[in-house]
Amino acid sequence: MNEKKTNKTEKVLEHLQKYGCITSLEAIELYGATRLSAIIFKLRKQGLNISTIDMPFTDRFGTKSV
Repeated sequence: MNEKKTNKTEKVLEHLQKYGCITSLEAIELYGATRLSAIIFKLRKQGLNISTIDMPFTDRFGTKSV
C-alpha cells in the first residue's frame, strides 16, 4: 500500500527518456496532462535540454498551420 505516486511531470519525463518525444495529444491521452507546455517549461527550469519542433498540420476545417 506504500506505492509512490507518479505525477504527470514525472510521467512525461519518463516518456521523453523512453521514446525521445511526445505530442500534446499523447500527453493528454496517456497521462491526462492537458498542460504539456507547462510541464516542459518546468523540466527545462530543472536543467533538462528539451527541443521543440513545430509540425505542420491541417485542422478539421482544412486550414493549414505550423
